[in-house]
Amino acid sequence: MNAQGLFVSSVFASISFFLATPAACQSSPSAATSRAALGRASRPAVKDLPLRAAMPDPLVADGGQRVTTVDQWRQRREQMIQILEEYEYGHMPPPPGNVKGHEVASKPLMDGKVKYRLVHLTFGPEEKLGFDLGIFTPAETATVKGPFPTLITLSFGVNESAASRYQVALDRGYAVVLIGYQQLGADNPTYRKTAFFPAYPDYDWNDFSAWAWGISRCVDFLQADPLTDKSKIMAMGVSRLGQAVLLAGAVDERIALVAPVGGGMALRFSGKGRGNGQGIDEIVDQNTYWFGPRFAEFRGQTDKLPSDQHWLLALAAPRLFILCNALSDQYGNANAAAQTYLGAKSVYAFLGVPDNLGVNFRPGQHGMNATDWEAILDFADQKLLKRGGNRRFDQLPPAEQLH
Repeated sequence: MNAQGLFVSSVFASISFFLATPAACQSSPSAATSRAALGRASRPAVKDLPLRAAMPDPLVADGGQRVTTVDQWRQRREQMIQILEEYEYGHMPPPPGNVKGHEVASKPLMDGKVKYRLVHLTFGPEEKLGFDLGIFTPAETATVKGPFPTLITLSFGVNESAASRYQVALDRGYAVVLIGYQQLGADNPTYRKTAFFPAYPDYDWNDFSAWAWGISRCVDFLQADPLTDKSKIMAMGVSRLGQAVLLAGAVDERIALVAPVGGGMALRFSGKGRGNGQGIDEIVDQNTYWFGPRFAEFRGQTDKLPSDQHWLLALAAPRLFILCNALSDQYGNANAAAQTYLGAKSVYAFLGVPDNLGVNFRPGQHGMNATDWEAILDFADQKLLKRGGNRRFDQLPPAEQLH
């Protein structure tokens, strides 16, 4: 076998290991703590960062070395997470390691076709933290058997009345797990007094990080849930909740498919004078509690940001990722989303799985509709469940529509 063949074989062997052992892929508490300490100790002040007008290349390490092996990619991946934590999102606490679930209620819905469970999770210091999950699974019959591919979604509530909104996924054989996102951290300036924050006062994390961390605690619980196919856990969120899903999918390698809707627009192509929508200046002026505490330092100097949103897609590789956006999004712009997708393609190609990264644009404005649902579920059917199909997910709209 020639050198190129050996490299390709090495890539696929590594990919197979990462996908076959999802429970082992989440950072250990000691690794997460070490990463946070290293990131804080070694990163320069924002004023000392160089200007980077172009999207920072995920395959070029801090010292300028190009990634050419899978081992180098794993090192670069850790470096990228350190940078994102330091400048964009803040540092999350390590996994608590003591997540437990207590079933509060259970009942059949939709004429017995769906089972609903309300489960309360507890974890953290003295097991005093927690939140509720609304879990909807197809009812098991002689022909329908679990465990089921499972879609976690951040939402505004977890009660049984939400079932009808997710019927399209349930009808295709997916389980759906709802998390009321403000249980994970209030979506307002008082967030520091709510949810997880008081238990971890030494961590400089804000809402997006807390919401992403909460998704991972849900994944902790699902690892032991007999109705969950642990190799087929997905995460979906819309708008600001899509931003949290982007982060969760980047750092938690147990999530097999990541599907944000209306989020993930490249910051260098967003905001006044950069394509419109919300860029760094607009976000900092309106919602300082979403991103980490140092993010505000990039106001007026976006090109000093050492990362951009395409890194979050790249960090999910070689796992599955589909980015869904609208062509007339009033809070973003389609070109910024396209640039995010294009900026991550090199990593998926490098790892030998270019088709694992998908994109879908639709007419209309911000939010999620039936077209987005269809795209996500078609992508999951085809790529995750291997049900066949020939729909393509690598097509960008004509340039004149990307505005």
